[in-house]
Amino acid sequence: MAIYGVGAYYGYDVSPDFINNRIVGVGWSEQDAPELQEYFRTLKVGDIVYIKAAFGGGDITVKAIGLIEDSNIISNSLVTTGRNVKWINTEKFIIKRPQEKNNVRSNTVYEEFHPDILREIILRIN
Repeated sequence: MAIYGVGAYYGYDVSPDFINNRIVGVGWSEQDAPELQEYFRTLKVGDIVYIKAAFGGGDITVKAIGLIEDSNIISNSLVTTGRNVKWINTEKFIIKRPQEKNNVRSNTVYEEFHPDILREIILRIN
């Protein structure tokens, strides 16, 4: 099991669409973002994902936390490569941005390693 931060901004916030459709994924084409297509394919059943926003070096807004539900790879009008998610917490909250050297917060998707962030996410799924 791993924990991943996932962005949901396609020119507008698609977080409600992710939550309502019980999915997470990438909207760019395979030609435009082959690395993101592959990244979403590697997520495993039971991995934790959280929808995040961290604009301009600010604090991290967490919009939902969920579990990868199955091994299916999906494609629809919202995502070119996506995964089914069981959303277990859809309460929005803020995590103060930690002091860190490896800043990946502006990436579309990343595996979370910062202990303070991991602790905050885990506290909200128990």
